[in-house]
Amino acid sequence: MTGRPRDRALAIVAGSVVAVAVVVAGFWLGGAFEPSQRTDGSFVLDEPGIFQQPFDDVNDDTSGEQLPDVVLIDADGVERSLDEVSDRPAIVNLWFSRCIPCRRELVDFAEVHAEYGDRIAFVGIDPFDTPEAMVEFATERGVEYELWRDPDQEFVDAIGIVGFPVTLFVDADGTVVRQTGEIDAAGLRSAIAELFPDVG
Repeated sequence: MTGRPRDRALAIVAGSVVAVAVVVAGFWLGGAFEPSQRTDGSFVLDEPGIFQQPFDDVNDDTSGEQLPDVVLIDADGVERSLDEVSDRPAIVNLWFSRCIPCRRELVDFAEVHAEYGDRIAFVGIDPFDTPEAMVEFATERGVEYELWRDPDQEFVDAIGIVGFPVTLFVDADGTVVRQTGEIDAAGLRSAIAELFPDVG
């Protein structure tokens, strides 16, 4: 390389900055942050895909509103509707497999569903994963409740959700009585006791 030493040093620094920026942008845009185990929320770089950190303050708050009448799809490709669970209170969890807090909380949802599933309808709505990925991911965490897809993001768009996870506590007439971001088993039990005291 020719030129003055100072120019060469600046060129090396600039090139390094550009290289780092390209790598970071590639991982960010490609969503290559693949979470590892739920226990500590750590993650490793693995494969391209969608990754979303929670941003509760960017979501619309749907509390007090009716659930939108949107067609959802179960793992077998059958059209489903949240009207199907309108005979009792419901807990609707919006999640997807590359969302680290979703990974943490699904085990808690499975645990609380085992306690209240005969009195409260639990539904997981996944707007991004394939049916196979959705079922495998949830099953590994003990989930046995309804899993439905929102492949065109019609449901999440209708309620103004861009940050995940989101949980909607819904009374029997389809009104959202509370909306939360990430929530653990203790939080779920507390909300159930407060919002749905008759099911306790």
